[in-house]
Amino acid sequence: MAQTRAVSRQTITAGVIGLGMIGSGVARNIARAGLPLSVFDVRPDAADSLDGVGPVLASPADVARASDVVLVAVVDAGQVREVLAGERGLLSAARAGLVIVLLSTVALSAVREFTELAEQHGATLLDCGVTQAGDGLLVTMVGGHEQVVDRVRPVLESFSRAVVHCGPVGSGMVTKIARNVVTYASWAVVREAVQLAVRGGVDPRKLIEVLESAVAGGTSQLFLLHDHLDAAGTIRAQADYIEALARKDLAAAQELGRDTGVNTPFADAVLPRMGAVLEGDYDSGPSRHRD
Repeated sequence: MAQTRAVSRQTITAGVIGLGMIGSGVARNIARAGLPLSVFDVRPDAADSLDGVGPVLASPADVARASDVVLVAVVDAGQVREVLAGERGLLSAARAGLVIVLLSTVALSAVREFTELAEQHGATLLDCGVTQAGDGLLVTMVGGHEQVVDRVRPVLESFSRAVVHCGPVGSGMVTKIARNVVTYASWAVVREAVQLAVRGGVDPRKLIEVLESAVAGGTSQLFLLHDHLDAAGTIRAQADYIEALARKDLAAAQELGRDTGVNTPFADAVLPRMGAVLEGDYDSGPSRHRD
């Protein structure tokens, strides 16, 4: 039977599989932190330009043999499956106590599949979403048993500004998916707003200046959520008044769009649902709305 390898903050060894946009930043930061590191990529020269990162090993199995925790940062579920279970895959060399941290964004069903696969080989899987800015990984969203998360925290903290334990396995991926909805939808909403500004004769840089000045860091999209989670929040008490204002303002946006030839699908979608938005009922299933 495989022996569990004791791990301490001083001796923990890390591996990174996949040295693309995310994996390369992870590997660089782990190396800078001084932790022992092994890497693998399908490109033999993938680590050549990564300061402090050693040469690419021959297979994921070789990384598993050298590591207490292996971070998998490939593109999609198919590649993850190959890394885990392919010929000379990571799990072919797994031992009891090996921790696999899945950085790839995949569907929740795939997380469950990979969790079961890891457990069959005596390993433990954590799902771990990350946000990135250049070479820096800003926030790590982790799902898994708290004791396992704490065990590998030195590795996670080496490449993250913040490590947020979101709950059991799968919760890290759920958090990343939800966060991505905010990101992509916000980009689309900003595009709609910029089109209205430009067609209305306003330099978009002026819109940026207003948005960034109105709330520090431009985080006004979180204001309502903060208020709903605050026991002393005031929005619900003023919901009817605020909804009337929102409907008026969104109707003005629709009119500006019609006058300038700009489609306003987000304003169109939000206006009839402002009641549900302001109520902040986040856990009751499908959103209610007032027509």
